[in-house]
Amino acid sequence: MVAVRLDAMLKEFVPRRSVTTSAGTVRAMIEELEENYPKIRFRLRDETGALRRYVKVFVNGDEVDRTTGLATPLAGNDTVDILHSIQGG
Repeated sequence: MVAVRLDAMLKEFVPRRSVTTSAGTVRAMIEELEENYPKIRFRLRDETGALRRYVKVFVNGDEVDRTTGLATPLAGNDTVDILHSIQGG
């Protein structure tokens, strides 16, 4: 199982700071989160399905934007970290 760790900013949308998934890609993992925790819908991705610019996803410490994005494959012992930065000005 893939371990998914969520930062404190997402606590109001997902009641636990970590969950597990058997999803095969980052996209499938986010879709599973949205299905299991509907309040998180549109918090990680925009209406087109792309990651929001203030959401950073790391697989085993590597940011997915720098690799294959949402198509990044996930395997059994991977760890995914989802960070939701604060915007404002």
